[in-house]
Amino acid sequence: MLELQNMTKWYRTPHGRRYVFRDLNFSFPSGASIGLIGRNGAGKSTLLRIIGGIDTPNAGRVVTDARISWPVGLSGGFQTSLTARENAQFVCRVHGATGAAMRRIIDFVADFAEIGDYFDLPMSSYSSGMRSRVAFGLSMAFDFDYYLIDEVLAVGDPQFKSKSQAVLRERLSRSKVIMVSHSTPEITRYCDVVVHVEDGRAVLYEDVRKGIAAYMKPPTPITVKTPGALEAPPSAVGQVAQS
Repeated sequence: MLELQNMTKWYRTPHGRRYVFRDLNFSFPSGASIGLIGRNGAGKSTLLRIIGGIDTPNAGRVVTDARISWPVGLSGGFQTSLTARENAQFVCRVHGATGAAMRRIIDFVADFAEIGDYFDLPMSSYSSGMRSRVAFGLSMAFDFDYYLIDEVLAVGDPQFKSKSQAVLRERLSRSKVIMVSHSTPEITRYCDVVVHVEDGRAVLYEDVRKGIAAYMKPPTPITVKTPGALEAPPSAVGQVAQS
């Protein structure tokens, strides 16, 4: 179960509140890998961060009994004065992995990242690619019901990308994915259904091709208004497009 209940999210701007979602109610289908699609600024990444607990709504809540990952490959949450090993140990403790379970996870991340002795040096000395390798490996080291992916499936050279995609496919043999991507081939390859995010609404398409077609339609022309506080969109309720 994964539901959004009366969820509202807004950000402050010089012109007032900018609403991304307002009173959004939506139920994600169980047992399906989900593609989140929509135009830039529609709120896809915001929604993914809220689902993963990286961000919080201003009102309403996310209700779930599923184990949900942080966004796969997220490297911004590392404490860079610590080593990759120490960061991984911290994440293990947060998720209740101790003893043999922690050692197994640490060994997996070290082997997967392939950064050699740097694994025990402060992450401030890493390149962005090295941090991404550690982040992707740490994401794959845990078993989740849903893996959250935002525009990135792999990092590094072609060999490492192939390795990353192979590990992800293995995880998805027993788990599901919620994916934000502008790549329609990726959405088609990994997702069973599509959720189209637009104008504060979330619309479910059980036919991936129809969902992509809705996303590809030209946008509705925008009416220019006089300067002033940004207006909130009308109350948005999730809809299901049966197909």
